[in-house]
Amino acid sequence: MTRHLNKQDTKEDIWQRMRREAEAKVMEEPILGSYFHATVLNHDSIGKALSFRLASKLDNPMLPTMLIRDVIDEALTADHSILDAACTDMLATYDRDPACSDLTTPFLFFKGFHALQAYRISHWLWQHNRTTLAQFFQGQISIGLGVDIHPAANIGRGIMLDHATGIVVGETAVIDNDVSMLHSVTLGGTGKESGDRHPKIRRGVLLSAGCKVIGNITIGEGSKVGAGSVVLEDVPPHVTVAGVPAKIVGRPSADDPALIMDQQLDLVKSENA
Repeated sequence: MTRHLNKQDTKEDIWQRMRREAEAKVMEEPILGSYFHATVLNHDSIGKALSFRLASKLDNPMLPTMLIRDVIDEALTADHSILDAACTDMLATYDRDPACSDLTTPFLFFKGFHALQAYRISHWLWQHNRTTLAQFFQGQISIGLGVDIHPAANIGRGIMLDHATGIVVGETAVIDNDVSMLHSVTLGGTGKESGDRHPKIRRGVLLSAGCKVIGNITIGEGSKVGAGSVVLEDVPPHVTVAGVPAKIVGRPSADDPALIMDQQLDLVKSENA
């Protein structure tokens, strides 16, 4: 199986491929037949399947699954870019994660994908002044999936949240397209100040496991932050930083380390090191 889909593939192409994968998995593991029918095969579009999947993850005794699904359907109908972003995120996970062998795997089983798509619904609610419901979604994502993303944060597409447990993204954080983040990453503020106080992560950045980026600072395009690092100052484009506090230790081996997912430290000193 090829790891990459054609750039020309539409949402319908992706959906038909997911259906074929689900049918094959039913044949492979008949005991899960009802599961694959409920989550994929019983739906007539990827949007309907996504709303069902997310609603089942956000279920709450005080707000049943069907009502949550109605809200998700409303957002997907009103703003088609939400579903476009979801497809791009799914393809990003498929391309970058060696543990992901097909498209249905992140759609059904990866909580990083689920948390990111549920955030996109909460962000739509926040933008439409439905802040209380947006915060409800945020709370359910945090409780059920272990990921805390403020609905006001601005996140692009082609994002992979790998493993995802313990990821925190603050209210004024910005994450550009084609960024990869691993578990226990924090994009946080420095204290109780208000206003613009969270990090700005530019395109192609790789944020390795357990790193903390604190304050209204910028991680430049195509940079890499080493695992466990604490970043307190702006990071230039196309460098690798590591340590506590983080310092430049070299340059990534690729222009877009988020796409390569190589977490090795690049211990070749740059001219700025």
